[in-house]
Amino acid sequence: MTTLIIGGSGFLGAELIRQATAAGHTTAATYATRPGTTAATVWHPLDLRDADGIDALLTRVRPDTLVNASSGGADWRVTAEGPVRLAIAAAKHGTRMVHVSSDAVFSGTRVHYDESSLPDPTTPYGAAKAAAETGVLAIHPGAAVVRTSLIIGHGRSAHEKLVHDLAAGTRDGVLFTDDFRCPVHVSDLAAALLELAAGETSGIHHAAGADAVSRHELGTLIAQRDGLDPSRLPTALRAHSPHPGPLDVRLDSRATQRILRTTLRGVRRFTDRAERTAPRLRHC
Repeated sequence: MTTLIIGGSGFLGAELIRQATAAGHTTAATYATRPGTTAATVWHPLDLRDADGIDALLTRVRPDTLVNASSGGADWRVTAEGPVRLAIAAAKHGTRMVHVSSDAVFSGTRVHYDESSLPDPTTPYGAAKAAAETGVLAIHPGAAVVRTSLIIGHGRSAHEKLVHDLAAGTRDGVLFTDDFRCPVHVSDLAAALLELAAGETSGIHHAAGADAVSRHELGTLIAQRDGLDPSRLPTALRAHSPHPGPLDVRLDSRATQRILRTTLRGVRRFTDRAERTAPRLRHC
């Protein structure tokens, strides 16, 4: 099987490459500015704003599956339109597609969101992600769209780096006590995405951790795991800050979990020092 990872130089993309290669897949990966450090894959530059470049890449690589783990922030042409261009090319070439979306598509008004919940974004990034979901499934109905939450793991995520910097006093910032999400371990998420890529299910899926925690509690758990002093982590309320965004978004991943062998662990479990970081498989 040939697997193409879009955004392979990112945090999630690198883990997807590692696991796909370990599973014996032939892998290819794309990058926007510079290739990743692994030599286990063939790297290709790709601009998601370039439809002809995307089609040429799929013609050249001829992947069986494509996992879009790219991140363009609030750039509409990349985050909203880029996945649609990928879907057009994937449908044309008969390529299985898995597109990674975000809990940012929700406002937090309902707090709890399952796969049937309709997007109601409140930020430009969330709006771009919601538009991508609609476009991908309209063009490539066989695709799987996978919403996830804060991605943690191996000490390399942006959230873990922030906690270390705040504890060391080398960076300004705060951790909100009123902003709740369901963090997921990067190894669990990558394994779930590759499972879905190898299957035939389509439509919306949720792949987030089982525990809902505030950003401050997340920071505390990371600090305790890494032997840092949690009391050094500054706190604030997002509701009183100039940073817009939903306050409480909890993805319900139970429906997706039932079809996966990979267990989507909760953050309290995967930050436990005694807990191994590899994804766990459920035994039926």
